[in-house]
Amino acid sequence: MICVFLANGFEEIEALAFVDILRRADIDVKTASIYSDYNVTGAHKIQVKSDLNINELDLNTITGVVLPGGIPGTPNLLDSNDVKKAIEYAINNNLYVGAICAAPMILGKLGYLNGKCATSYPDFQKELDGATVLQTNVVKDGNIITSRGAGTAHDFAFEFVKAIKNGDLANSIKSAMQYSI
Repeated sequence: MICVFLANGFEEIEALAFVDILRRADIDVKTASIYSDYNVTGAHKIQVKSDLNINELDLNTITGVVLPGGIPGTPNLLDSNDVKKAIEYAINNNLYVGAICAAPMILGKLGYLNGKCATSYPDFQKELDGATVLQTNVVKDGNIITSRGAGTAHDFAFEFVKAIKNGDLANSIKSAMQYSI
């Protein structure tokens, strides 16, 4: 299961477009509140009920973690020891780790971008410690996938579909959604 962490102040498009597209690809993906409560409020005051709360998350069931951006969502994720443990587990087990918008800075601050190529929202690129920063919508370097922001959320999700399943399926979903490049 790909676990999309939700913290108050998360960027709604980055989290929910990702979940929607992966579910269209029949990839097991669940949202997990970093709190004991299921309800999380996004940066634009959209309230979402997560699939899991942090107390129900079993790291042995995950195949990857995704960190949506948003302010103050990203700092809230960074402050969570449970999120840090999940990222470490994913990195140590060569699972997928995704971060979009401001959230790639979490991976930079934790040292996981050393020697990697990555991208993020422009204002946070200086926080990608150790990374070669690329000015593209999505960057995949090994098992780490980063992206620039809400406007690239679809591209971010399609890169995961391509990595987990295949490019033909990603293109088929793009076509069905009338998504144009």
